[in-house]
Amino acid sequence: MISYEDFSTIQLRVARILEAARVDGSEKLLKLSADIGEEEPRQIIAGLGKVYEPEDLVGRQVVVIINLEPRSLMGLESNGMVLAAHDADANPVILIPEKETPAGSDIK
Repeated sequence: MISYEDFSTIQLRVARILEAARVDGSEKLLKLSADIGEEEPRQIIAGLGKVYEPEDLVGRQVVVIINLEPRSLMGLESNGMVLAAHDADANPVILIPEKETPAGSDIK
């Protein structure tokens, strides 16, 4: 178990996916450009490509963790994580706000 203090350090925000493309050489990874309410969009590499087509994600809102250390995946830097649950077949299901929410909104 983690303490409330540890949990409170995780920065969750609503993001809008501006661009999405498959990562060359990977069936699973997608390169996303996400508006998280900052001056510049964030690049996030997400393992959603077996279930979601890139064009179906553009314009959608998702929930992201924005304060993870950058991580290199297939030579691309990821600066966040899209949150997803898993369905009965262990496929990712992205978490989305219930209604339209401004990009960058904090989740508490």
